[in-house]
Parts: sequence; C-alpha cells; structure tokens
Amino acid sequence: MHFNHYGQDAVLLAVDLANDPPRDAGELVSRCDAAGFVFDADDVGLRDLHKTLEYLERWRAVARAVDEQVRADLLNDLLLHHAAAPRLTDHAGTGWHLHFRDDNVAGWQQICVLISAATALHLTGRGIDRLGECELAECTRVYADVSRNGRQRYCSPTCANRAAVRRHRAARLTAR
Repeated sequence: MHFNHYGQDAVLLAVDLANDPPRDAGELVSRCDAAGFVFDADDVGLRDLHKTLEYLERWRAVARAVDEQVRADLLNDLLLHHAAAPRLTDHAGTGWHLHFRDDNVAGWQQICVLISAATALHLTGRGIDRLGECELAECTRVYADVSRNGRQRYCSPTCANRAAVRRHRAARLTAR
C-alpha cells in the first residue's frame, strides 16, 4: 500500500480493527495484509497484538470525542507518542514514499503510526467531524465517514435502518 498508504484504507483498517479486534497475531497480520498494509518487521507476535489492542482503545477515544478540540488533543497525543518526523524512504526498492516512523520498529509501532498519521490526514483533509461513534443507542461501534456528503452518523446501513424504523414508528404513534 504505497500509494497514499496513510489514507482512507488505513483509517478504514483502524475502524475494522477497533470494532472487531483480532484474536491472535496471525489474524492481525492477515487483516492488515488484506487492507494493503505489509509489515516491515520480520515477526509479528503476541506482544504486537497486545500493544495494538491497547493503542486501539486510545484511538477509539479519538473517534468517540464529540468536541473538536478534545478530538484534536487526543489525536495529537497519539501522534506525539507514535509518529516521527515524515521522511522519504525507498526500502526494499518498492518506490519512494513517505514514512512517519523510524526504521526498524516493531510491528505494533508500525500499525500505531499508520493509523495515527492516516487519521490526522483524514480529519484535516475531509473534516474534523468525519470520525465518530454510531448514533444508534445500543451500538458502540465507530466509523470513519468517507462519504461524499459527509453526513454519516451510523456505523452501518443496518444501524441506520434500525434508527429510521424507530423514528418512523415513533412518528406514527405521535400522529395518532
């Protein structure tokens, strides 16, 4: 994933991992691979899984924040702890691209940098409100709004439909 690998796919990977945490290191690697993110680390193991899961809880707080300044502060803290100054790299002859991390970092650190930088680019490029927690009361899933109109408020069409049915039923009861 070298073309804009800090873009939409990485933010959607964060949503996927946060909403459905991987159960083991192999699943973590498989899901990252499916999203186009290939680790530079030789071995991704149990420690990487645990550190990634810890990080994802902090990232979820960014997604859940409703105040713009709080969201920015939380994300800035993640960037401070996980990202390095951006630089050009051509490791393994794969073509020149940006990295927001140092070389030779653990797999979990690569994920944290990828997600932190991608989230920052997503929120500054699309809008600070383009990340959130599903508005359906009983749902705790998060979403990244990549829609054209920027009006996503639910994690899935299923939750949006449930909310619409509830609004419809409530309106019918009120009309009686």
